[in-house]
Amino acid sequence: MESVPSIIVELGWLTAQDLTSALETLFALPAKRLHDYDYIELCRTAGLRELIVKNHAIPLKQSSHTLSIAISDPSIVELENDFRFATGLQIELVICDCLDITSAIKRLYGENHKGINPSFRELTSEALTNLVPISDSELENVEDLSQDDSPVSRFIHQVLTDAVRKKASDIHFEPYEYSYRIRLRCDGILIETHQPATQLSRRLAARIKILAKLDIAERRLPQDGRLKLKLSEAASIDMRVSTLPTMWGEKIVLRLLDADATQLNIDQLGYTEQQKSLYLTALKKPQGMILMTGPTGSGKTVSLYTGLSILNTAERNISTAEDPVEIHLEGINQVQINPKIGFDFSTALRSFLRQDPDIVMLGEIRDIETAEIAVKAAQTGHLVLSTLHTNSAAETVIRLKNMGVDAINLSSSLSLIIAQRLARKLCECCKIPDPMSPQLRHSLNIPNESIVYLANEQGCNHCNHGYLGRTGIYEVMAFTHELASAIVASASINEIEAIAKAQGMKTLKQSGVEKLIAGITSNSELQRVLYF
Repeated sequence: MESVPSIIVELGWLTAQDLTSALETLFALPAKRLHDYDYIELCRTAGLRELIVKNHAIPLKQSSHTLSIAISDPSIVELENDFRFATGLQIELVICDCLDITSAIKRLYGENHKGINPSFRELTSEALTNLVPISDSELENVEDLSQDDSPVSRFIHQVLTDAVRKKASDIHFEPYEYSYRIRLRCDGILIETHQPATQLSRRLAARIKILAKLDIAERRLPQDGRLKLKLSEAASIDMRVSTLPTMWGEKIVLRLLDADATQLNIDQLGYTEQQKSLYLTALKKPQGMILMTGPTGSGKTVSLYTGLSILNTAERNISTAEDPVEIHLEGINQVQINPKIGFDFSTALRSFLRQDPDIVMLGEIRDIETAEIAVKAAQTGHLVLSTLHTNSAAETVIRLKNMGVDAINLSSSLSLIIAQRLARKLCECCKIPDPMSPQLRHSLNIPNESIVYLANEQGCNHCNHGYLGRTGIYEVMAFTHELASAIVASASINEIEAIAKAQGMKTLKQSGVEKLIAGITSNSELQRVLYF
């Protein structure tokens, strides 16, 4: 439930600043700026999440006898007593901007903080240092590792829920000879969050493996599994678990598979109107091949599934072969391939073609056999969607030809190739103008009158070091007769790209610079993602 001050501001009755000034006078409480305090670590270690969210209040600083708390609604009479009872400290109240407090709570606990079970009191990494290492003989019968209220279990639960709040895509548990670290991948960048004691390596690994139903005694071979994290009575999130034996212990990576967090709305992916129109036109065709290209983690799967969600109607039979299946979509026949038993992409595709398909999606074209079957399917009345790991749209054509796909078949089957990357978006609340040099502006073809921005490294309550969320950067190549003729004539990458640009295609660099001029991202982020 929103706070009363937030509702007043939202309705436009008063600005947040005017409301804060009025409450300061009315209740004779000092007004403070939330940004002037280092409150994040205090909130994370105090274990007061439930009270913070319930009362819309932020602990600012703590002394030996006093806890200073920022509030936006002094009319909550039980607030002071609740915090005094929970901490045993004298409570000092100050007034802060209600919007700043709302942003701070979202930063600490995420958008869905109300749904996360608050029953686990938070632990610091230091609180686990009194736990001793476990030996091989103890590993198979460690009672505290299987108990939900054990310190290790509570700490793991805390790390997982923190990752969900921060909308992380991956969690890395990494052992080294003299240290141990935990990192979260947020908006494509790894951020270190915890450094537990080195001797906890086996305990943490064993607990995660118990949750994922893996063999805790097997530490010589990689293992894969899944676990489900319960956020509330009605909400949960799946995680894919991968273990890897290293010199100093098992490294474990968890991939968060949050279907609700995955946006399958084409308007939110970052396409320009022209690029979106080309993609939608290709999806309307009854046959042909649509390919998404780019490195791992560039958003290819989301782009493919956005297209599939548009095509997903009762009149169409859609089948997908993936490794692994990460996004679940009702109404689509999704197949998990298993190369260990001979069930690979080509085998799955042959089976699909015997089951009266309209649309087929392959997670990746990895070999000539799969490529040839996909091309033939695209020529015989099926719409085929897939991915490749190439750097540009034009390079994809050459890659398929080098695999051994016949140029004539390739030219007659391709409908669209989309090369893409993901770039972090600047925080709208704290981005700052970039004093870009005239030489750099000229090299990027940026007009002198255009204001470009860079990230504020200090960040604010709304973001992570100046960035918040990601957007796609795209190179969309629609196939015409001229491009098809160029493929048959064995044109080079540069020649194919030149023809596509003459027909209106914007390269990845051009699309990225457009987002730079629009104030969506920064030059340093474009350099990181595109390397130009």
